[in-house]
Amino acid sequence: MDEIKIKGARENNLKNISISLPKNKVIVVTGLSGSGKSSLVYDTLYAEGQRRYLQSLSSNAHQYINQLDKPDVDQVTGLSPTLAIDQRQGYINPRDTVGTMTDIYDHLGILYARVGTAHCVQCGEKIKTYTLDTIIQAIKDLPKGTRYALLAPMIKDEKGDLKGVFSELQKRGFNRVRLDGKVQEIYDIKNVDKTKPHRLEIVVDRLIAGDENEDQLPSSMEMCLSIAKTTVIVLVFHQDGSVEEKGFRLSKACHDCDLDYAELEPRSFSFNTPYGACATCSGVGTILEFDPDKVIPDKNLSFNEGAITTINPKANWQKSIFQSLSKHYDFDLDTPFKDLPDDVYQVILYGSDAELEISYYTNAQKNKYEYSSAFKGVLNDLKRKYIESQSEDTKRWLETFMDKKVCPGCKGQRLKPGSLAVTIGQKNIMEVASLSVNQLITYINTLNLTGNQEIIAREALLGIKKRLAFLDEVGLGYLTLDRKSTTISGGEYQRIRLATQIGSALEGVTYILDEPTIGLHPRDNAKITKAITHLRDLGNTVIVVEHDDQTMREADFIVDIGPGAGIKGGEVLFTGTLEDIMYDKNSITGAYLAGTKKIGPGRAGRPLGPKKIHLAQARTNNLKSIDVTFPLNTLTVVTGVSGSGKSSLVLDTLYPAIRNALTHRKRYPVQCSNITGTGHIDSVIYVDQSPIGKSPRSNPATYLGFFDDIRRLFAALPASKMRGFKSGRFSFNKDGGRCEHCKGTGKVTVKMHFLPDVYITCDVCKGKRYNDETLSIKYDHKNIYEVLEMSVSEALVFFNKVPQVRRSLTLLEDIGLGYLKLGQSSTTLSGGESQRVKLADELSKNSKGHTLYLLDEPTTGLHFQDISNLMRILHHLVDGGNTVILIEHNLDVIKQADHIIDVGPGGGEQGGEVIFTGTPQEIMEARHSHTGAFLKKHGVDQYA
Repeated sequence: MDEIKIKGARENNLKNISISLPKNKVIVVTGLSGSGKSSLVYDTLYAEGQRRYLQSLSSNAHQYINQLDKPDVDQVTGLSPTLAIDQRQGYINPRDTVGTMTDIYDHLGILYARVGTAHCVQCGEKIKTYTLDTIIQAIKDLPKGTRYALLAPMIKDEKGDLKGVFSELQKRGFNRVRLDGKVQEIYDIKNVDKTKPHRLEIVVDRLIAGDENEDQLPSSMEMCLSIAKTTVIVLVFHQDGSVEEKGFRLSKACHDCDLDYAELEPRSFSFNTPYGACATCSGVGTILEFDPDKVIPDKNLSFNEGAITTINPKANWQKSIFQSLSKHYDFDLDTPFKDLPDDVYQVILYGSDAELEISYYTNAQKNKYEYSSAFKGVLNDLKRKYIESQSEDTKRWLETFMDKKVCPGCKGQRLKPGSLAVTIGQKNIMEVASLSVNQLITYINTLNLTGNQEIIAREALLGIKKRLAFLDEVGLGYLTLDRKSTTISGGEYQRIRLATQIGSALEGVTYILDEPTIGLHPRDNAKITKAITHLRDLGNTVIVVEHDDQTMREADFIVDIGPGAGIKGGEVLFTGTLEDIMYDKNSITGAYLAGTKKIGPGRAGRPLGPKKIHLAQARTNNLKSIDVTFPLNTLTVVTGVSGSGKSSLVLDTLYPAIRNALTHRKRYPVQCSNITGTGHIDSVIYVDQSPIGKSPRSNPATYLGFFDDIRRLFAALPASKMRGFKSGRFSFNKDGGRCEHCKGTGKVTVKMHFLPDVYITCDVCKGKRYNDETLSIKYDHKNIYEVLEMSVSEALVFFNKVPQVRRSLTLLEDIGLGYLKLGQSSTTLSGGESQRVKLADELSKNSKGHTLYLLDEPTTGLHFQDISNLMRILHHLVDGGNTVILIEHNLDVIKQADHIIDVGPGGGEQGGEVIFTGTPQEIMEARHSHTGAFLKKHGVDQYA
């Protein structure tokens, strides 16, 4: 069958749709946000594919399959095995890096274990490994006629008179030893100082190189090793009278430093196992330490005024300790910390050995306690509490006073010293991992391995090169292998998985991708398109949920879902080719692709005023000590190719620098020399794409706070008052009103052991989260569960007469999130959706203007029409006297900017410079700007 046929799909808002998709093609499914794209592709097609896969497993798995919900669809035929490469990262091991996620680091571990050169951690010399045969050969290579002696170490730095040892040696036929570096006959040794440590080696044999008696060398060597196990010392007596000592061990060792080293294994280079991980930080590379500036944030305050935020100055026992401390060191507890002598300040933080006489009365029994104790210091006491505490809440509270510091043991390199002392091409494995993909490709290609090394390393190098090539192919050449998984975006995560799939070379698979162009500059989109067509050409079907016009123009087949979002969507508006959709009157997408409908500001760009913020010598990450000016009361877009330094500039430098300036505290480390102009703004708000809550219980209603108003509304109903129900009764986070079987989540976790956990609908409450008594209370014929199941658009009509709820709902509707359910779990929201919920929260606050808003790629997940709505809101913010700075690649957004800052010219080390500043019209003439070239091609002049 050459088609995948879906008949009668009704998941979520899908309106009983039927559709046929051609196999072995690149298919783009598009439409407004919330129109039903994910419901069709993920909740129907992919879910059915996974269900069928589980059915093919062992009978042991079938006990779980019956509990899995079948998608609400009549029939799906022609479906091949499905594999989703999405941005929903779920749980990611915080220890993981780009290197471990792609298996490149594992291959590097094999490479270093097999052909790496080990060095001594103390002296830096190469570690040598000998066998019995190589030791004998090394001795035989001495010049003919050279006299030498074989010594077997017996005692190392032990005290005693050694009489018993000498007697035993003589019985065994040994007459000569080296005692504390001096060779002598045993019977000549009269007295040995038993109070001092001694070193003793037995002279096993004396031979001459090339002499006929040298035939006994092997047996003498075996005698040495029977005494000393692994070590042999050879004293070489040269003709000039000098004596040279050579040490040999049957293990990896540095004889000069007398240190043994274990055999190298791939796990020696793993920071996720105790075998290779740094003992100080357990392989994390950082440690948590209490920060004095967080414990004592305001040094204008005194102890009695509560300067130490972790101490209650009125608590008897706390106050008594500091009273005793003040007497001993002669300072006043009313003196501001900034005026205390430095030595006193250090004692308060880190303690001293001085014994303090402490006495205090308990509040309850008025008992007096007296004792003597050394003061350990505020930070050391907090450290003790953190280690000893069994309470997670206490630990979380204490962590608010801590900062991550580079591990002093491994200097942030995560491995044990012995592992870091192994090199290939003068670099250890973590130095190689700190290279970008592009740099590593060059490094690997220039490695000079010869002979056996080249043969041994061949397979590992091949695996590394293939994986690096795939990462570069999908536009991730700027990433470093040691980049932590928690710092990569959803788009980057998806492209890493895409690169892995290209490498696996599977055939006959239906791949499903969720907006793979997120985070990519238009210059890099071609790489993604090439990777997608590569998968297709292998004999696979690739279904891409996407809004990017470049991707749509390269697709073989387009599906447009709509016409609106939520209950207004769920219909198939169009299926066919790019040429056909541009002439289809029912498709909004087609109108934008054809250019008959445009995203334009409908206004001239705002002139730049005198107010500005100037950042001097920014040098975070790859920024090359650049000076950047950000005009205020404008819409500024910071753009540039992926990895060029946009986030380093705006989020890692500008944002913390402004926060330091506004609070007059250097609480955030900033790599710039100066910032000016912050006096023109009152506050700075960074609206990021992180989840709106860490728990699946969090949702838009709880995050924006209007769920509290809804619960109070239900509690005020006569039926609730008759039963004594308070607002807490309608919370799914508290006992009483919620279903206790699923604890108010509506779902139960099933452990699959060999597969990821499966979440099934609770069979007690049927997914409704509340018990029957709570659900019996209704407002306008709707219970609390039915309210949470409403979309924002539906709820806006339902709560039209409740102003406090209507305001938040209106903001969500205006920002393009009318399709979201009020109770939709935060874990199911995309990064872009989470960002827009946060933006709605900020808009709900009464702004007086003079606020700086920072947004990172706010168009993530947005259709052309949604972008138009978003830009209208952002322009409204600027018109209100605020400033908006966006990090963005979308050309339709860039063309609406009042001011553009283009960073580049490339990614990673090739970026970090300001290529251009000016208007959209001016950037098109900038020779070295990739953005300008694509903007000119896109037709920015149409919107001037």
